[in-house]
Amino acid sequence: MESEIEFRTLAELNARLDHVRQAPTDGGALVQIVRRPVVGERELLEEAELKAATGLVGDRWAQSCSRRLESGELNPDSQITIMGVRVLELLTDDRDRWPLAGDNLLVDLDLRAGNLPAGQRLRIGTVLLEITAHPHLGCAKFRQRFGADALKFVNSPAGHELRLRGVHGRVIEAGRLRVGDRIEKR
Repeated sequence: MESEIEFRTLAELNARLDHVRQAPTDGGALVQIVRRPVVGERELLEEAELKAATGLVGDRWAQSCSRRLESGELNPDSQITIMGVRVLELLTDDRDRWPLAGDNLLVDLDLRAGNLPAGQRLRIGTVLLEITAHPHLGCAKFRQRFGADALKFVNSPAGHELRLRGVHGRVIEAGRLRVGDRIEKR
């Protein structure tokens, strides 16, 4: 039951922040692939296909994206969500809870804007992604799943600087990726 989970305090999270800062700046790894077929469901995949028009194949983004362009088309700037596993390691010792963050790709990589500015491209498997400027922030769902202090932590000035909540990306070249694939900046 969610209410029985003990969430980490802001002091505990801040005390371990250096772990996040030690993430690789290039050559990181894809640790988990999470597909969200419908609201509230998560599927862990060993391998996935990504397409420029639909993002992660089978993910609900293409059917229910609330972030649309003025034309009504899906906004590709919010197509793929990426979060660092070092942040998730701070939030919980239970790796089974990581998919609750709601991100498609869980990676061991430095997500800071200085390392991955908008426009930076990443090769993962045969997929080429581009980091977008669309902000990725903690919300009420994140607070419910990881605690009020976790929300404060990811939305703090340090949280923004380190992009603790993650980044958005869009598919430039369709292809396949697998858990364990190396992530290379292009």
